[in-house]
Amino acid sequence: MFDYSVETELTVEEAVRSVEEALSRRKFGVLWKLDIPVKLLEKGIQLDQEYRVLEVCNPEIPKKVLTRNQKGGYFLPCRVVVYKDSETGNTRIGMARPTALFGLTGDDRLKGIAEEVEAVLVEVLDELKGS
Repeated sequence: MFDYSVETELTVEEAVRSVEEALSRRKFGVLWKLDIPVKLLEKGIQLDQEYRVLEVCNPEIPKKVLTRNQKGGYFLPCRVVVYKDSETGNTRIGMARPTALFGLTGDDRLKGIAEEVEAVLVEVLDELKGS
């Protein structure tokens, strides 16, 4: 499976803050946040769904990846998405699995790095599951 996600009863904003705090405790940070409905509205397009994209990274990871394979940079930084699930009404927090993404390079030297990052991100999402 290419993704991993959990549901929470937190609001989207609460979930974003909780993700940021949980990442910080693990030496990861949020480099950039995109509020998709706000960005689309700037272009005259209305999206009636809360949807945030967080670009997250631990500063040591890009160096490890790029010194092994520069094409690994195509998958940096990692993304965590937070959105209101239209079916359940709950907030969903998810990500593409780094192991799936870096696996596309065919470079086994990136496998361990991807597993390390994925373990941390799964831990963060699991911490917020059911909150």
